[in-house]
Amino acid sequence: MAGSAAELTSLLELEELEVDLFRGTQARTERQRVFGGQVAAQAVVAATRSVDGEFVLHSLHSYFLRPGDPAVPIVYDVERIRDGRSFSTRRVSARQHGRPIYYMTANFQIPEPGLEHQDRMPDVVPPEQGMPLVELARERGPEAAEHWEREWSALDIRHVGITGRGIPDDPAHPAQARLWIKVDGAVSDDPTMQAAAFTYASDLTLLGAALVPHGIHIASPRLMPASLDHTIWFHKPFRADEWWLYDQFSPFAGGARGLALARVFTQSGELVATVAQEGLIRLRDRDR
Repeated sequence: MAGSAAELTSLLELEELEVDLFRGTQARTERQRVFGGQVAAQAVVAATRSVDGEFVLHSLHSYFLRPGDPAVPIVYDVERIRDGRSFSTRRVSARQHGRPIYYMTANFQIPEPGLEHQDRMPDVVPPEQGMPLVELARERGPEAAEHWEREWSALDIRHVGITGRGIPDDPAHPAQARLWIKVDGAVSDDPTMQAAAFTYASDLTLLGAALVPHGIHIASPRLMPASLDHTIWFHKPFRADEWWLYDQFSPFAGGARGLALARVFTQSGELVATVAQEGLIRLRDRDR
């Protein structure tokens, strides 16, 4: 995957083949399938290129249909569903080998004033006091740490706590995980690049919240994980290359699926996005 902020930026620069048709490059990776956050981020760029500049992305809803092939480019076909005075809607189909691997519906709005309220940011330690995720990977062995550094160095992720370790036990909310995250380097001031970079990062850790009560790591060989769908509501503009708190929690797991939600706060305490994802968390050996 993207090993630096520059590589991530390059990954998000799509080639326009014709009107509303784009091609995305692949990152270097040892993974057997394309990272879902990459597909979603490139789809954000494709959709945004088809709307007037006064419109701002406020939500996306998407489904991962098939594993992506990391050896070939992905083609993004944008359909202009609706263009209104205040809102515009786009549907994006990501295709490889003649078949769709991902669908996204994205909605855009011209910013306007309105009623406001928000949740309060939880009390957490600052990013500098969080544990870098590469160090947690190192606890699983040097190979795990080296793999993390090769695949995910574009992101600086600091572990703040999970339920029972850094977050007090709460029977009402047994599956919580908090992280400080930012792109580890500068991203363009272009709001599209910032939103796409956040979309890329938002898929990496969220499903892990559903595993907290079960003591299983997302990289465990016992587990067969995969993102099934992914939704983001963008409340306010913010920068993906500045620290944001990913306050993740899972209200339900069952049927080999886990549901995870997250609130996204800036360091100043603004609630700037909400994310939801359901994913496959199937045990390879159910008897163990």
